[in-house]
Amino acid sequence: MSNSDHSAALPAAETSTWKFFLGELKPKGKWLTPFNIISLPIMLLGLVLIVIRFWKGLGAITNLTQEVPWGLWIGFDVVTGVAFAGGAYVITFMVYILNMKQYHSIVRVVVLNGFLAYVFYAGALVLDLGRPWHVINPIIGNNFGTNSVLFLVAWHFLLYMVAQLIEFSPAVAEWLGARRAVKILSGMTLVAVIFGITLSTLHQSGLGALYLMAKGKIHPLWYSEFIPILFFVSSIFAGLSMVIFEGSISYKVFDKQISEKDQHSHHSIIHGLAKVCTVTMFAYLALQVLIFIHQQNWHLLNTPMGYWYLLEMIGFVLLPLVLFYYSYRRNNIFLIKLASILTMLGIVMNRLNVTVIGFNWDAAVRYIPSWMEIAVTLAVIFTEIWVFRWVVNRMPVLRDASFLTRKKNQMAA
Repeated sequence: MSNSDHSAALPAAETSTWKFFLGELKPKGKWLTPFNIISLPIMLLGLVLIVIRFWKGLGAITNLTQEVPWGLWIGFDVVTGVAFAGGAYVITFMVYILNMKQYHSIVRVVVLNGFLAYVFYAGALVLDLGRPWHVINPIIGNNFGTNSVLFLVAWHFLLYMVAQLIEFSPAVAEWLGARRAVKILSGMTLVAVIFGITLSTLHQSGLGALYLMAKGKIHPLWYSEFIPILFFVSSIFAGLSMVIFEGSISYKVFDKQISEKDQHSHHSIIHGLAKVCTVTMFAYLALQVLIFIHQQNWHLLNTPMGYWYLLEMIGFVLLPLVLFYYSYRRNNIFLIKLASILTMLGIVMNRLNVTVIGFNWDAAVRYIPSWMEIAVTLAVIFTEIWVFRWVVNRMPVLRDASFLTRKKNQMAA
C-alpha cells in the first residue's frame, strides 16, 4: 500500500470509529417508561442536593451531628450496599475456583453489578466525608493511621474495584473490537479473581470490625465480638439473593439479548443458588443463636428493641431460610424469588440496626435521616441502574461478542 493509500485509510477508520461511538451514545428503546418517569426527577433532585451539600456542608441537607457523624449514607449506601455486592466474589469463586461452569453465563453481569455498586457506594462515602478532599489520605498515608481498620477498608475498596475492572475488561475490549486486548485481559482474569476474592472477604468482615470500637453505643442485641464474622457470612447469601432478584428482572427486561441456551438454564441457576443460600443462612442463624445464648440477653427480649430483634431473626432470617430449603427441595422458583426478597429486606434491617437504629439507641435525641438524605440515596441507586442498563444494552454482558462484531461491520459498511 502506498503512503497516499495509507493516509486515506486512516480517516476512514477514524470516521468508522466515531460513527460507532456516536451510535452507542444514542438512547435505545422508549423514553417514556414508568421507570424513567420516576427516576429522572429524583436523579435531578439528587444532583441539586449534592451541589448544596458541597457548597454549604453536610449540615445543610443532613441531620448528622458531632455525636452522630455516620448516618444513612454509611449505614445503607456503604455497609448495606457492599453486602449486596457480595454476589460478585461468591459467583467468581464458584466459577473460576470451584470450576462450576453452569454459572459461567452470569459471571459478567454479576461482576458488572458488583463493580458499579462499589464505584457508586464509594461515591456515597465521599459525600459523607466532612472534608471530601481528604479521601486520598489512605492512599498517600497522610496523617492516616496504618493500624486503623478504616485504612484497611479504604485500600480493600480501591484494590477490589481495580480487580473487578480487570475481570470485566474483556467485555469492554470485545465491545471495542480489540481482539488482542481481549486475549491479554482474559489471561489476567484468574489472577484478578483470586486477588478480588481475598480482598472481598477481608473488607466484608472489615466493615463489621469498624463497629467493634462502638461497644458502648450499639444495642447489646446487635453488638458482639463476632460482628466481622457475621458480616462476612451474611454477605454470601445477601449477594446471592441480590443475584437472584436482579437476575430475574434482567431475564425479563433484557430477554432479547439472552441466548436460548441461557434462557433454559436460568431456573437451574436460581435453583442452585438457593441451595447455597440455605446452607449459609443456616450457618448465620446458628452463629446468631450461639452468640445470643453466650451473652445471656434473655431479659432484653421483652422490650421494644427485643421485639424488633425477634422480627429480624424470625421474619427475615428463619422464614427465608425455611423458604429457601423448601423451595429448593420442591424446585419452586417463585418461592426462591420470594425468599430472596425477604433475605434482602433482612440484610437492610440488620445493617441499619447495627449502624443507625441500634446505634446510640438510648440517646436523648435520636438520629433520623432527613428527606434530603433519602432523596440523595435514591438518586445514587437510580443512577447506578441507568449506567448498568446502558452498559448491558451495548456491551457483551448477557450476549456474546459476535453480535457486536456484526453490528460494527454493518455500521462501517
